[in-house]
Amino acid sequence: GGRRKMKRTAPRSTLRKIIKKHKPQLRLAANTDLLFELFLIFLLKVHLNFLLFLHRLAEEARTNAFENKSKIIKPEHTVAAAKVI
Repeated sequence: GGRRKMKRTAPRSTLRKIIKKHKPQLRLAANTDLLFELFLIFLLKVHLNFLLFLHRLAEEARTNAFENKSKIIKPEHTVAAAKVI
């Protein structure tokens, strides 16, 4: 697949407005905790996407090795796999 552009994150002021609308009882000082949570969720998503990518790469490389009648996955199998993912 092609590369996807990273989505721009919302400006802090926009996040604060959203937080105020949905959680009016929160003070602005508490927003830093929420922003931190959002950041942690973002990191977890990035990590999960990376693990899914590695899994897909390994599966594709294994298939390439099998199709080339190789019992071991060689660097060229992985490089070829990376080109089709």
